[in-house]
Amino acid sequence: MTSHPVDRSAQPANPAIPDPEELRALAPAAVEQVRTWLREARKHPSNFSAKQLAGVLKDPAGLDFTVGFVDRVVRPEDHRIAAEALADLAPQTPGFLPWYMKSAMNLGGRLAPAVAPIAVPAARKVLRELVSHLIVDATDAKLGPAIAKLQTEGIRLNINLLGEAILGQREADRRMDGIRTLIERDDVDYVSVKVSAATAPHSAWAFNEAVEEVTAHLLPLYELAASQGAADGPTGTGPTFINLDMEEYHDLDMTLAVFMRLMDNPALQDLEAGIVLQAYLPDALDAMIRLQEFAARRVAAGGAPLKVRVVKGANLPMEQVQASVTGWPAATVPSKQAADTNYKRVLNYALTPEHTRNVRIGVAGHNLFDIALAWLLVQERGLTTQWEQGGRSPDVEFEMLLGMATGQAEAVRQDVGSLLLYTPVVHPHEFDVAISYLIRRLEEGASQENFMSAVFELDTDPALFAREQDRFVASLEDLDTAIPTPARTQNRQAAALDVARGPVPEPVDGFANTPDTDPSLAANRDWGQSITANIPGSTLGTETVAAATVTSPEQVQAAVGKAVAAGEAWASLTGAERERVLGAVADSLEAHRADLLEVAAAETGKTLDQGDPEVSEAIDFARYYGRLARGLDEMPGAQFHPSKLVLVIPPWNFPVAIPTGGVLAGLASGAPVVFKPAPQSVRTGAVVFESIREGLVAGLTALDGVSADEAESLASDVVSFISIDPEQEAELGEGLIAHPDVERVILTGGYETAKLFRSVRPDLPLLAETSGKNAVIVTPSADLDLAAKDVVTSAFGHAGQKCSASSLVILVGSVATSPRFHRQLVDAANSLTVGYPEDPRSQMGPVIEVPGEKLQRGLTELGTGETWALEPRQLDGTGRLWSPGIRAGVRPGSDAHLTEYFGPVLGVMTAETLEDAIELVNAVDYGLTSGIHSLDPDEIGIWLETVNAGNLYVNRGITGAIVRRQPFGGWKRSAVGAGTKAGGPHYLHGLGSWTDAPVAASPATAILPGHSDNQGGSAGSLWADAVSASPGAVSAPAGSVQRLAEAAGLEAEDRAWLAGAAALDEQAWNEGFGVATDISGLMAERNVLRHRPVPVTIRWESGPLVHLLRVILAGRRAGAPLTVSVAEGLPAGVGQVLAGDPQVEVRVEDTAAFHARAAQLTQLPPSAPSGGDPRIRLVLDWSEPGSGAGSRSRTGVGAGAEASRAAVLALHEALDGSPDVAVYANPVVSAGDVELLPFVHEQAISITAHRFGTPDHLTDHLL
Repeated sequence: MTSHPVDRSAQPANPAIPDPEELRALAPAAVEQVRTWLREARKHPSNFSAKQLAGVLKDPAGLDFTVGFVDRVVRPEDHRIAAEALADLAPQTPGFLPWYMKSAMNLGGRLAPAVAPIAVPAARKVLRELVSHLIVDATDAKLGPAIAKLQTEGIRLNINLLGEAILGQREADRRMDGIRTLIERDDVDYVSVKVSAATAPHSAWAFNEAVEEVTAHLLPLYELAASQGAADGPTGTGPTFINLDMEEYHDLDMTLAVFMRLMDNPALQDLEAGIVLQAYLPDALDAMIRLQEFAARRVAAGGAPLKVRVVKGANLPMEQVQASVTGWPAATVPSKQAADTNYKRVLNYALTPEHTRNVRIGVAGHNLFDIALAWLLVQERGLTTQWEQGGRSPDVEFEMLLGMATGQAEAVRQDVGSLLLYTPVVHPHEFDVAISYLIRRLEEGASQENFMSAVFELDTDPALFAREQDRFVASLEDLDTAIPTPARTQNRQAAALDVARGPVPEPVDGFANTPDTDPSLAANRDWGQSITANIPGSTLGTETVAAATVTSPEQVQAAVGKAVAAGEAWASLTGAERERVLGAVADSLEAHRADLLEVAAAETGKTLDQGDPEVSEAIDFARYYGRLARGLDEMPGAQFHPSKLVLVIPPWNFPVAIPTGGVLAGLASGAPVVFKPAPQSVRTGAVVFESIREGLVAGLTALDGVSADEAESLASDVVSFISIDPEQEAELGEGLIAHPDVERVILTGGYETAKLFRSVRPDLPLLAETSGKNAVIVTPSADLDLAAKDVVTSAFGHAGQKCSASSLVILVGSVATSPRFHRQLVDAANSLTVGYPEDPRSQMGPVIEVPGEKLQRGLTELGTGETWALEPRQLDGTGRLWSPGIRAGVRPGSDAHLTEYFGPVLGVMTAETLEDAIELVNAVDYGLTSGIHSLDPDEIGIWLETVNAGNLYVNRGITGAIVRRQPFGGWKRSAVGAGTKAGGPHYLHGLGSWTDAPVAASPATAILPGHSDNQGGSAGSLWADAVSASPGAVSAPAGSVQRLAEAAGLEAEDRAWLAGAAALDEQAWNEGFGVATDISGLMAERNVLRHRPVPVTIRWESGPLVHLLRVILAGRRAGAPLTVSVAEGLPAGVGQVLAGDPQVEVRVEDTAAFHARAAQLTQLPPSAPSGGDPRIRLVLDWSEPGSGAGSRSRTGVGAGAEASRAAVLALHEALDGSPDVAVYANPVVSAGDVELLPFVHEQAISITAHRFGTPDHLTDHLL
């Protein structure tokens, strides 16, 4: 919040806002009023339930227990699951509960698993009794009597109907029907409704369209309310009052616009209605002024006044969650005191006779100091709080929450005249949906920052009273007449890049993710509208494509030659210089965000909500890979050498991020690049290229010693952009792949494409992200509403055309027959707006082209036993626009189980147990992304240890990986090559070669193989504490090294080298590979990168024995099972040492036998238990003739680089170029960060770490 100047006298006064000195002068009287109310409150003791709940919250573990009980025992449909949770939670029952409640809980916990149908309802009844004063039963039999009991003299009720999460239009209609029923009741005269309850979720970019739709759905309720008369109500005959509730910040503008649109309707001119403003938003006062101006015009035209309910705000945890995940600034003011100040600021403006004529005010809250101040201010300014029978409503109403601090509420009521109680009602079978409301209430009672934490002891504990009094006075000190500005200031329309970008998060380890565009801001929505308007006629990139189109082998050679020629100058830059240049590329991409969104939408059908995060990802690649470039120069134990040329062949489905990532990875590694986009997205590729080139020019020009002409020349050549006509793709593309200057190929596409490339060039150094057949498992312990939402988002974003998309959902146990999950899943999918991206309402765009045979099969043909839960429909004549499809009854091994259709179709499978579900997931040939929805930590733990995929997601969607936060790349046939993840710390490692740079080593002690490491494998030795012998030396685990060295008869130089390499392994393991790291450290989400050992075959083909030993040590440090293949027997001592390790198998075989056995690896299905990712580490002699390899050449077989290249080619030919086997043949180096990589799988895990904003710590002990 930016409106707190140090010198209040120096700021210009706003004439519409009274002098705040009036409020400060009332502070002493307000404190005395609080004391009076507290004395009076003693005469009205809290009810039993309130006392018990207060006692629970005083217990240090009370909040966690209550939230856990509500979430794990009350919410699950399955009594068995609830019973297991009850047994787990019962020992944690707070001691404050009366003996019979504790006894019931403890007995229920012991008996629950055996008698779940009896124990679970009984335990749930205890909880419902505990919170019965907060939430009312909505059934007809209970609601009427409850209203009659609560609605006594001076008490009115604001009824808020709670219900299931609204994921689709069917549930929205059901909620509207429920609210309509409330309005029709004679004993209800005041109801609350939210804009999110009126319709299915809408695109955040379709603001105007959503306002129209929501208004149209709410209008019948308001018309009905206007026609109603609550004859028996405390206010006499009159229309039912509708209060439009405020939700999170992203709904602020929407709620205001809908409210004013409704109140502008001539049919509602005489209807009083209200809206809520949240004072913890700095935008609140500006919104109040807008509402005042609107209402003044309405009243002047003869209309009824309006009402604003002013609250502090109840969604702070979720606002913090959004800020944490998106990187946007928190929408709220920075502190609780600032919220208290802003609350008073809004009331100071609103509580004047001039303003209350147009806008009546509801002073809502439980902070007695604030209420007392407002009450005194009301009296001071001559405002009314009493209802006049048949007359005008009061200027001000005081409002509180049902069941909270009832004694104090009654004391206040007696003075102010009446109270309006916010009263949530819920049907018993939907009680679980009250969880988020309950959590907010419980947090308020437990948080020491909140007044409610002191409410029960305020009159008996002088220290607590003094604390709250001091906070009250402090909030008044900052009070002024300024109108605060919003916390979020991002403005994509701004010319200045820093304004357009807006505030960015603080970097962590030198890097911060780029925030996406915030559509809750009006300027950004206008910016988005200008983009969608340009989509139909977009021609961006056309000229660049025409100029880059090649039609002959000679033109291909020229493009390659140009890049290679520029490569030497580019490679001469240091990593730090490349980082600076790529930073300028990031700025250029940011500046061209609108162009990139326009062309991607026009070519590939990307809607703004799908395209905008992709541009952010591209920018992240520039900054993150630039950061990694510096690291290549700083690798202990190895020197990096860029490739001669990197060829980047990206897909059409991520036409901005993936090509940008590939090109910039190549550049960051120091290599020149040839960039050939997919034919379907060639114009997008051209705009990407133009943006990169512009950034390169700017970045190079800024370097010392580089002239403008040199920068222009190098930028124009170091990335060579080419387009190949699809009819010439086979001939020219094959020549490009086979070109001898191409030393690395970055491919993102289908597995079959990778096979095709390898058929052209069996030893092609390929780094490929390929296909995926991904599933989300939903267990009975899951939040079913959240699971349904995430499955639909993951399955149908970008029409399912993502390799990470969820094309399967596997329902465990009772979820398979859950009407609720089925209803929510189908409703959410069926309610998606399908259209082209120029329509901002579109939530799912078209497929890229008329479906081919595979996708057509997926959209139109059912397998044995399958039925359509939601049948896909072709929506227009192009063949590209399809509605979502959900097929139920998918059987194991069927086409729908194993085939990646790559389109908007989701298969539903069932499994009896979690273990069965994991088998179904692992039965496919791919292992890219995988997800689970479960609130049972044991289930999550089992899944984390047994599912085979590179990117894992817990209680969230499985798409949308973010650079560094969730490095992206799969296992099995989802990845080809080095196995390092895009956007991860090791991605650049595979884009060049390494030579050794030995480090000094010192002796240390270690014990030989046998212990289990923390990643699930058996490590090669117990790397004991090491003691450095000299300053700057790297400590070496010398015990195992010494035994191997002695057994091999190594000379002193080789022993020292081996010890130094082993020490670097240890350092790399302890600082990275062996630690599950969450570098992002977000409040709302855990993002952990870990490394899992993988079996590897080590083949010693040539080179010194010490190199073989060094590779074996790396593999065993990683805990990887090893097969060591040698042409001749190892020295006897070495064989004996290795024989003592059960995870090492030594095979003596000639090259032909080795090749035959390697070829067998290609026949093993990737889904087989022992299949997946076969890897071979070739140990070769890469020394050039006459180089002099030193003493290490005397302990092995010499060969030379030429022979080694031939050996690599021979192995690939024996494998028939299969992408299923990864071959690592780089020279052996000391660097642990390099040599450990072949022996581990990288795995990124993203876990939602909160429930409704409250940290849940569900998986803290698992990772």
